[in-house]
Amino acid sequence: MTTAPLTHTSYDSGVPASARDFSVEGRVVIVTGAAQGIGRELARQFAAAGAVAVVADLDIKKAESVAKEIHDAGGTGLAVKVNVADETSVNAMVETAIGAWGRVDVLINNASIFATLDKVPFDQIPVAQWGNVLKVNITGTYLCVRAVAEHMRKAGFGRIINVSSDAVTRGTVNYLHYVTSKSAIIGMTNSLARELGGHGITVNCIRPGSVATEVERTVNPTVEVRERAASLQCIPSGMVPTDLVGIMLFLATPASAFITGQTIACDGGYTHSS
Repeated sequence: MTTAPLTHTSYDSGVPASARDFSVEGRVVIVTGAAQGIGRELARQFAAAGAVAVVADLDIKKAESVAKEIHDAGGTGLAVKVNVADETSVNAMVETAIGAWGRVDVLINNASIFATLDKVPFDQIPVAQWGNVLKVNITGTYLCVRAVAEHMRKAGFGRIINVSSDAVTRGTVNYLHYVTSKSAIIGMTNSLARELGGHGITVNCIRPGSVATEVERTVNPTVEVRERAASLQCIPSGMVPTDLVGIMLFLATPASAFITGQTIACDGGYTHSS
C-alpha cells in the first residue's frame, strides 16, 4: 500500500512531477484482442508512442502480422497467443511479458466476442452461446486483471483500462448477451478501482461508440445506419479506431494517477453524462 498523506498541507500544492508526465515511453502494455480492429490500432499507436506493445490474441498469425507492422515502423512489439477465457493461457501471456521485460505497466482489456454474433431476440439466444459470450467478455477481463495485479502491486504502478460499449446505455436490442457482458465490465471497473487504488493502480473503462473497423461483422451496419448514428453525435462524423487512441494513451500515463473508477464515453457526443 502507498503511504502518501491523505491531505496536503496548506503550503503544499500537491502537484508532483508525475502529474505532468504524459509519456508512455518504455511502458509495457498488454492489449488483448490486438490482432485486428480496435486492438490492432491501439497496439500500433502505443508502440508508435514509445511503449512496448504485447499484441495478445487467439489468432497468433494475425497477431504476428501486427507485431511485424510495429517492428517495420521502428517500434517494439511481441505477439502472444492467448485465450482470455482460459486461466492457464492468460497466466502464460503475462509471464511471457514479465520474462521479456520484467514488468507489465498497462493492461487494456479489449478482447471480446461481438463481430460474430447474430442479432436475435433474447429468448432465441442459445444458452451455450450466452455462456460463451459471458465467459470471454466478463471472465476473460477478470482473469487478465487477476494475472497482472500482483505484478502491478509490487511495482506500485499500474494502469488497467477496460472496454465497455455504448450499447449498454442505448439498451441495444437483440444483443442481450453482449450488452449484459459490457454492463458487467462497468461494475467490475468500479469495484476493482476500490480494491487496487491504494497500490498505485488505476482502473478505468472506456465506452466507445460505433467504431468502423476492417473487421467484418455477422450483422454489418449499412452506410445509411452509420450515417444516421453519426448525425446524432455532437461531432457528426463516423468513428474509427484512432478516435480512441488519445483517451487510452492518457489513462495509461502517470498524469492520470488521480482518475480511477470512471467509465468515460468516447462516442463523439452521442451520449452525455453529468
